[in-house]
Amino acid sequence: MSNPQQLRYSKEHEWLSTAEDGVSTVGITEFAANALGDVVFAQLPAVGDTVTAGETCGELESTKSVSDLYSPVTGEVTEINQNVVDDPSLVNSAPFEGGWLFKVRIGEEPGDLLSADEYAEFSAN
Repeated sequence: MSNPQQLRYSKEHEWLSTAEDGVSTVGITEFAANALGDVVFAQLPAVGDTVTAGETCGELESTKSVSDLYSPVTGEVTEINQNVVDDPSLVNSAPFEGGWLFKVRIGEEPGDLLSADEYAEFSAN
């Protein structure tokens, strides 16, 4: 399992892209997608919603369980991935590409996001 080096990671297994014009993309990691199993439903925050770092902002339902989705940052949701709403299996097949979940205009970033290497070490334990 490889975690893209350019992303940062939360201990709740979400990833965050580098901000472009203040907007970052959020998704779940391959580790989380594998642990969930086949994702069959995605409830994402709505465009315009304010999300808070470390707080629940949606959920992913798989054939095994329902898992809360946590925001890695605080900010305003600017876009959701309608493709994932329509075809939740994208979260499993392409968690770092087409399976991204939402975009957020960052208001405040927590200091506890991990590098790819730190996240790999964290998720191995």
